Amino acid sequence: MDTSEPQGRERGQTSGRARAGGAEKLNWIDRRREKIRTEIERNRRGDHKVPTWVLAAALVLIVVAWVGLILYFG
Repeated sequence: MDTSEPQGRERGQTSGRARAGGAEKLNWIDRRREKIRTEIERNRRGDHKVPTWVLAAALVLIVVAWVGLILYFG
């Protein structure tokens, strides 16, 4: 069992607050957990909008530019 899943609940099941007509009202905690769960699943599938190496390169560029500015003006 996945440690993020509460005991007694299968993956993909909701908290059981179903209403007539199949519509379900979730409180904000349940909605937030579902958003996080779907984002993790999407990331595991590899459906990234920006590749990780691009984000890492941008971070390195920002840090190098920041250090360069400190050394140049400092």
